[in-house]
Amino acid sequence: MIRVVETATVPKTRVAGWFLAALPGGETEPIAGRIIEVPEVLERFEMRDARSHFIAYMPPGSVEQGRQLANTGGNGKSAPCTICHGPALNGVGPIPGLAGRSPSYFVRQLYDFQHGTRAGPRSPLMAPNVIMLTLDDMVALAAYAASLPP
Repeated sequence: MIRVVETATVPKTRVAGWFLAALPGGETEPIAGRIIEVPEVLERFEMRDARSHFIAYMPPGSVEQGRQLANTGGNGKSAPCTICHGPALNGVGPIPGLAGRSPSYFVRQLYDFQHGTRAGPRSPLMAPNVIMLTLDDMVALAAYAASLPP
């Protein structure tokens, strides 16, 4: 489970294996358009507790910006995500659900679609929908999708 928190400042983090962990001491830094995902309880995650939850820190206003883009396509920037992924972004048939996904994972997928490194059978369907997205658009879409129940 991922809890989305919109904020201008985030905990300072360290790389701990293949993930980020908040540094002890409570120091913060500006989010600066980034996504910062950290385990809510580091020890539970390190013990591989399948019920570990994450906090996804996102830039202020990103959830609403992503909601608008997902539902409208952003005035021709893209097609509305809801057309293929469903009104609640839970997927339709073979089209995957996006709701509740890790925002970092989500942005990586959009970026890979945009740059042609995703080569699955349905990848060509995504290419024209992501070509005009900025990184900020991708972050906003990821924030919105992560904020929805899976």
